[in-house]
Amino acid sequence: MKTLYIEKSTSQVRDGGWVESLDLSGVERIVVGTGPGSFAGIRAAIAFAQGYSLGSKCEVLALPSPCAIAGEMGFAPSSSFPADKTLAVIGDARRGKRWICVFKGEKGLVDVSQVDECDLGGAIPSNALVVSPDDARISNELKALFGDRYLGCRMPTSEGLEAYALLDPSALTADPVPIYLNPAVRP
Repeated sequence: MKTLYIEKSTSQVRDGGWVESLDLSGVERIVVGTGPGSFAGIRAAIAFAQGYSLGSKCEVLALPSPCAIAGEMGFAPSSSFPADKTLAVIGDARRGKRWICVFKGEKGLVDVSQVDECDLGGAIPSNALVVSPDDARISNELKALFGDRYLGCRMPTSEGLEAYALLDPSALTADPVPIYLNPAVRP
């Protein structure tokens, strides 16, 4: 089954964009990253997937975007990564909050949740390796809290989304809804 993987939760652009290079011939399934991350990128990717599926009748599935990072790093059920290892993906949820997503060996994804930045250290397992797609904003904080366990910046990619989906197909959901951690702010 030909599957297209789309991950646009960050502003990272590779290969000159994403629409120009798509080969949609024979696509039977689209897997899209649902964030957290860039509101515009996530919504555009989901809208594209749903719009394309209307005409093609292809299936649209979703994975949280931190799965793309875990997939590239080998943190997924059925992978060769040791079951006793833990990965924490941490992002800046703004307003003094951090979003976290923990992957525990063979258990795979633990839900995306949010904590106050002052509670971050206690929310992450003491054996977890830590990465962040928001390194530019919160790297100093993560280095201070986690020391050598902080491995730096890792960005979600469509290749990582594919790796995770192939290792843990049970994580795919049929409802591609963006992960919103905070309500919209009224002007």
